[in-house]
Amino acid sequence: MTARRRRDRKGEALRQHGALHPSPQAVRDPQFQEGDFFDPRDLVQLKYEMLRRVRAEGQTVTGAAGAFGVSRPSFYKAEADFAREGLPGLLPRKRGPRGGHKLTDEVMAGLDEQLVADPSLSAAALALWIEERFGLRVHPRSIERALVRREKKRP
Repeated sequence: MTARRRRDRKGEALRQHGALHPSPQAVRDPQFQEGDFFDPRDLVQLKYEMLRRVRAEGQTVTGAAGAFGVSRPSFYKAEADFAREGLPGLLPRKRGPRGGHKLTDEVMAGLDEQLVADPSLSAAALALWIEERFGLRVHPRSIERALVRREKKRP
């Protein structure tokens, strides 16, 4: 009963951190099928062991990827991430842009000038100004969030 509760907590923690393998049933490696140490649901552990098998034991990429239930492109991505960052590179990351990629320092400086000239400008009006001045379409809510983020960073 206790082991089962621990396992359930581990599964929830893996899910929370994005490290839950989407298809643990696809893992065919015997060590992940037997015993308690290797967990086919733990994507970080699985990627590390897969990389280790290829590097240290000389398994083929195709064989290791198949045994661990991932695609060859996923193997190569894990290999590159591990080479670049070590073990932290195998941790999951959020997908998508990493911030306001359209709202560069230049655009934000322009917004500051506009707001100094007329503090009553709405985010929609600022979005129109950005489109006219920089040729970028930015949602008004993105502008609002960027302005709030900047205010939080100020001392």
